[in-house]
Amino acid sequence: MSQQTARRGGAAWALVITSVAGFMAALDNLVVTTALPSIREDLGGGLHDLEWTVSAYTLTFAVLLMFGAALGDRFGRRRLFMAGLAVFTGASAAAALAPGIDSLIAARAVQGAGAAVMMPLTLTLLTAAVPAAKRGMAYGIWGAVNGLAVASGPLVGGTLTEHISWQWIFWLNVPLGLALLPLARLRLAESHGTGAPLDIPGTLLASGGLFGIVYGLVRGPADGWTGGLVLTGLFAGSALLAGFVLYSTRAENPMLPMRLFRSRAFSGINAASLLMFLGMFGSIFLLSQYMQGVLGYSPTEAGLRMLPWTGMPMLVAPIAGLLADRVGGRPVVATGLFLQALGLGYMAVVATADASYAAQLPALIVSGIGMALFFAPASHLVMSSVRPHEQGIASGANNALREVGGALGIAVMASIFAAQGGYETGQTFVDGMRPALVTGSAVVALAGLAALLIPTRRRTEHPQGPVKPAPVLETASR
Repeated sequence: MSQQTARRGGAAWALVITSVAGFMAALDNLVVTTALPSIREDLGGGLHDLEWTVSAYTLTFAVLLMFGAALGDRFGRRRLFMAGLAVFTGASAAAALAPGIDSLIAARAVQGAGAAVMMPLTLTLLTAAVPAAKRGMAYGIWGAVNGLAVASGPLVGGTLTEHISWQWIFWLNVPLGLALLPLARLRLAESHGTGAPLDIPGTLLASGGLFGIVYGLVRGPADGWTGGLVLTGLFAGSALLAGFVLYSTRAENPMLPMRLFRSRAFSGINAASLLMFLGMFGSIFLLSQYMQGVLGYSPTEAGLRMLPWTGMPMLVAPIAGLLADRVGGRPVVATGLFLQALGLGYMAVVATADASYAAQLPALIVSGIGMALFFAPASHLVMSSVRPHEQGIASGANNALREVGGALGIAVMASIFAAQGGYETGQTFVDGMRPALVTGSAVVALAGLAALLIPTRRRTEHPQGPVKPAPVLETASR
């Protein structure tokens, strides 16, 4: 099939559809956090139930991402993208209509499953539709939208909860999903991966391993790191992931071929992504509470004051994509990570119980520029580090590692915060937040060092041959 036919839906439409879908999935990671007090007032439930309102989404999202990508490669990326979008939209409506806390948690888990199928396919569908010469800009816009969604979740959730009701953090997804479904059917071209059989043993090992580890990390701060279920989850999850690695080195058609990690580009960008999300998620989790609980801002006011950080991707990420096209992704990603680390470290220094906004502003700006420089080139490096028919696998693996990094970041930062401070006074909160932010800064700096492992050449070669410039076209439906 001709390149023109494969892209008959148009690059612009593909960019709009995949960016909005990615925004919806990424937004729901943190959008619920600022609505928890209102949810508890309306639906009841204890602290354990409120924690699961957040973690049910994170868990199913993380453990099913690679399986969602594999399903798309096997049965059609557009078809499975639409199925995941439909599940996510329906579960969002169910969450908004939930009569009790248990039904809300169940709806959040189904939401995560739909997002796990939908999210990794956004990049492969976008890559199929955009000419190679313009992918830097496309990835830049896609990265800007997704980065903004992750960082602005507390702002969106707080604003809707404060001015309308908490149900609208879920109702927001419904009209967007209903609008995207027919557009995806009409404007996206179908494509497939290798057509290999589904790797059921590998899927069970990877999903079980990730579930155990993420469960342990999410529950550790609340139940204690020596709790039986926490230790069981961490050790059993680690054992299952070790089994997954061993199995994948020997399987004929593994879900995640271990040979991909022979590529310095693939290994480096995935390590950097995991560490970046570890430091960023944990920091946003604490800073959002700091601005509200210590400095006295409302949820909306706190979100607005964080815009120099959270809104920066919309301005800088497209430029970062163009820079990556000119000088390569490695220096842009590494620079962004080191700037993010610098911003978090600076925030740890200036944070006090009565800090002025002017004192915080430089840290927010530097962190925002750093985050923006990371997102777009990182996506480009992931997709260009593997062969075209393996891009769905690569996208799923990278997104899974980001989600695991986010869960780990919240768990680690919350544990450091609890050990050094608490919620008793503004000063005790700052006493706990400062060492946590220093830890986040150090972790993001390690991500920058991991990015430096990526080869400097612009066109990264796969260990078994160069990456073709025009992906997915040979497998698109006729």
